[in-house]
Amino acid sequence: MQQDVVRGAGLGLRRAMMSPSYNLDVSAVDFMEVAPENWINVGGRFGKAFRSIAEQVPVTLHGLSLDLGGIRDIDVDLVTNIRQFMDTFDCPLYSEHLSYCADQGHLYDLMPIPFTDDAVKVCAQRIRQVQDILQRRMAIENVSYYAAPHQQLSEIDFINAVVAEADCDLLLDVNNIVVNAINHRYDPVAFLKALPGDRTTYIHVAGHFNEAEDLRVDTHGADVIDDVWQLLEEAYKTFGVLPTLLERDFNIPEMDGLVLEVERIREIQQKVSEQANNNLASA
Repeated sequence: MQQDVVRGAGLGLRRAMMSPSYNLDVSAVDFMEVAPENWINVGGRFGKAFRSIAEQVPVTLHGLSLDLGGIRDIDVDLVTNIRQFMDTFDCPLYSEHLSYCADQGHLYDLMPIPFTDDAVKVCAQRIRQVQDILQRRMAIENVSYYAAPHQQLSEIDFINAVVAEADCDLLLDVNNIVVNAINHRYDPVAFLKALPGDRTTYIHVAGHFNEAEDLRVDTHGADVIDDVWQLLEEAYKTFGVLPTLLERDFNIPEMDGLVLEVERIREIQQKVSEQANNNLASA
């Protein structure tokens, strides 16, 4: 399916949703997202099912293992395979986490990058290298983190500096802002409004675990909470109504339950769009 951009409300595709016993309804979403590492060169039943989905809706890519903040060489073979995958399935967007995740092997977690000027330069250079190989722009995601070692810059200044230096786009994860704002005690709305709106192309929402009043853990294993829905609405009012994806990695409910949250995204999108149109009409 040839599509230059995605619109509306999407859902992260997980293998569990492709089980014969799971009633996956592709028609209920406007697009889907996958981790390319999990689908490159996949054949058999899963490969056939994925090709069918890609023929019905746009598929965006959200990577897990590129290690943008690391010191090991960028995995050029992986990025080349991602470019070929995007060409094959007409994937309109590719994003990755602003984190590091490898050191002589994958760490299987997204580790915090030191918020320093040197780290800005390293991350930006690596992102530019990836974009050159992909022959297209990529987006980086603001990530959740639980410690900030060797911090010289604030989180918001670090993100803005990397995006500007790398000349890349931003995937805005609203849930991560809420999680970090509680864990690191800052104003989520002020943080949101300080992000580069002109580079923001795409949004994620998800649920998290309430470990304590002052500690939230980003799990993608629960329903989206009201604070995240409210910040999503604020994001639309600030940056415009952008394509938005629901992430759910485990404790995955039946499709009807996921559709309720996808519809909640659409309702907020419609609400803010109507408010904007009414404001224009009355101006």
